[in-house]
Amino acid sequence: MCLHITHDCNLACKYCFAEEGEYHTGKRELMSYEVGKQALDFLVANSGSRRNLEVDFFGGEPLMNWQVVKDLVAYGRSLEKEHDKNFRFTLTTNGVLLNDEIQEFANKEMGNVVLSCDGRPEIHNLMRPFRKGAPSYELVMPKFKKLAESRNQDKYYIRGTFTRNNLDFSKDVIHLANEGFKQISVEPVVAQETDDYAIREEDLPKLFEEYDNLAAEMMRRQGTDEDFNFFHFMIDLEGGPCVYKRLSGCGSGTEYLAVTPTGELYPCHQFVGNTDFCLGDVWHGVQKTDIVNEFKHCNVYAKEECKNCFARFYCSGGCAANAYNFTGSILGNYHVGCELQKKRIECAIALKVHASNRIGE
Repeated sequence: MCLHITHDCNLACKYCFAEEGEYHTGKRELMSYEVGKQALDFLVANSGSRRNLEVDFFGGEPLMNWQVVKDLVAYGRSLEKEHDKNFRFTLTTNGVLLNDEIQEFANKEMGNVVLSCDGRPEIHNLMRPFRKGAPSYELVMPKFKKLAESRNQDKYYIRGTFTRNNLDFSKDVIHLANEGFKQISVEPVVAQETDDYAIREEDLPKLFEEYDNLAAEMMRRQGTDEDFNFFHFMIDLEGGPCVYKRLSGCGSGTEYLAVTPTGELYPCHQFVGNTDFCLGDVWHGVQKTDIVNEFKHCNVYAKEECKNCFARFYCSGGCAANAYNFTGSILGNYHVGCELQKKRIECAIALKVHASNRIGE
């Protein structure tokens, strides 16, 4: 469950699909403890025999509603023994409000923390400024370094977005690695071609080259103190996810739901604000079962373009929200995303082979 603990933000990221937290509603809102409590009750009541439940505190910027985050974690913990459940809480933050108290609590209670940073200072400050245009890199970077070290460089990701403004994104990944981060994810922006920062088909050759450059640098660093993990190259080529996950991916609309500050249910965070996809609310449950059924049948065998693709069981058909936004159907395919995913899998294979050969030498 993705809890939209805030529909508000203290940054004005230019590519933000959530419109600085407003999610196409024109309103800035904070989730109350009562709504969050009902959401956790809904999750427990509808989880069946599943013991492990994951809740991500999302926004906007979650730290703008920090007391409610803490109160909901405490409430979730109070449910575990009675209902034989185990909550895994996670947090996504831009770091502006991060401090020692929040870090200590996150290290105790959050199974994973996502830190939003786009890489080099000039790139980060271009795309992730404060509302009046002031830079944010210099404020958040020391806090992110401190948190990553406090978690022993594990159970976190520093996550960025690259756009047409930095098609040379491998330099941003390397910048983060050189700053000492070991868990890195820098992902392509998803935007319409009318946006000047959008990735276009014509950019693919350059992006392929960048992924190759990144893989080559990671090979050079393998086995040294400078090595690091890159999320999109971390693909289990031998075991991997279960068959269900291989077919249908993240489980949006079926195993995964997003909850707005006022309690509405959506298939995932990227559908929030599109009222056609509002499934119900945390008090009355899922009412639009027809939409749930659509998501239930959204898998690689239902997508024509996936049927003969070598990558289909590693991307699981791609993101349903991206498919809908570019094709009008969750059964469609976002072509740029498909091409980039195939390239990432090729690089993951190359890294696996290189590591095996190095061990065998």
